[in-house]
Amino acid sequence: MTDPRGARHRGDGDTEAAAPFTDAPFTDASRARVVLSYEAYELADLARAAVPIGAGELCADGTVRSPGAVLADAARLLGAARQLLEAAAVFERVGGASWQRVGEVLGLSAQAARARFAPAEARFRDRPPSPGDPSAGCWRTYLSREPLEAALDLDDWVLRQGDGDRDGDGDPGPAPVSGGLVREDPTAGRSGR
Repeated sequence: MTDPRGARHRGDGDTEAAAPFTDAPFTDASRARVVLSYEAYELADLARAAVPIGAGELCADGTVRSPGAVLADAARLLGAARQLLEAAAVFERVGGASWQRVGEVLGLSAQAARARFAPAEARFRDRPPSPGDPSAGCWRTYLSREPLEAALDLDDWVLRQGDGDRDGDGDPGPAPVSGGLVREDPTAGRSGR
């Protein structure tokens, strides 16, 4: 799997486009959106890896050389899709969506949506992962601690893929992930989160 950190790393002299409070932390919604972008990257990368038929994957008679290997890959892909769904629910909640709305979109009751996604929302809001947290993984800790750097790496990944076009115009722009991040307004107090 390709890691977006393998992308060209920007130096300290780079600046953010249109960031009025360059020292202020990013809003919770911006941080949640970077996490969502990462989970989408992870799912896309796993899905792309499942497309080609590997050399030696099939025996001469057409049977599978390593029974269970493709199923294990599909299970990882399903797990990544669940992570993406969880990140999307957290992003929506951080952005103000009610449990009722989350449930409606997913065909669940508000109570079922809350039961399914409230723990993930609480983890996001309550504590950023620490470097020693085995459940977080290195990239999730990086996302939490350095959202701009993670977004810049994801910018590079999107641009290398050539598929960051969401509006049909063919050009995702130079900062398809980081360009949408918003920093807290220090003059507005903590309500900007």
